[in-house]
Amino acid sequence: MADTTQPTDEERAAARHYLMRFEVDTLRSRPLWIRLIIEFIGTFILVTVAAGAGVINHYAGGNPISRTAAVIAPGAAVMAMIYAWGPLSGLHINPAVTFAFTARGVFPTKWVVPYWVVQLGGAICAGLFLQWMFGDVAAGGNYPITTHGGEWKSLVMEALLTTILVSIILNTATGHRSIGHNAAIAVGSTVALLGLFASPISGASMNPARSLGPDIVANDYTGWWVYVLGPVIGACLAVIIIGLVRGLPGRPEQAAAEGGELPETEPG
Repeated sequence: MADTTQPTDEERAAARHYLMRFEVDTLRSRPLWIRLIIEFIGTFILVTVAAGAGVINHYAGGNPISRTAAVIAPGAAVMAMIYAWGPLSGLHINPAVTFAFTARGVFPTKWVVPYWVVQLGGAICAGLFLQWMFGDVAAGGNYPITTHGGEWKSLVMEALLTTILVSIILNTATGHRSIGHNAAIAVGSTVALLGLFASPISGASMNPARSLGPDIVANDYTGWWVYVLGPVIGACLAVIIIGLVRGLPGRPEQAAAEGGELPETEPG
């Protein structure tokens, strides 16, 4: 009898055909409107999870969500979204990340403002959702510790944390996009790990949209500059570091920024 445990030539060809189509679909460029939808939804989910822990703790009373859970949850959310949506928009969901990719020269400058607008819009909508559901969205903010020098310590910490996070993103991304299990695990775990040790100091935001969204809804802008300036400084440092160790982006990296690694249709 024939060995039915081994794949036939037809099955191998079908598998290659599927993998090629999957790879083409994964790496091909998407229209800007699709990218913006994903950036809006992704930022909405991230801020809902990240700010939601504080808001729900305040609403429920007794702090049922531990600090550990509160910082791991956003990392897990980022990991899942990179797996699902990384190929579609790059899943920046963070104005500092978009800025870094642009400064690196691998992201089209014409897309920067639209990305920032939808990222902030998603964050504000997340704040509005939390306010509507549970009230007191300010409880989900990142305001720095109130001890002497708290804002400056938070600024330094946000700059350091963003440098680490953006360095990981730049070195695991394909062009300007976080794609695949390597990027998902690296970026998601970095978000969680940085939050585990630094959240008592600055909230470990590393994301201007994550901080400004709840602040705008709560109409409380105390310490807002920490969460804009810190991530900008950190993103700049990360771009400088990758430039020193890897040099300027080459043609393949620039092509990846436009989604040009593979043709959009399978060759005949």
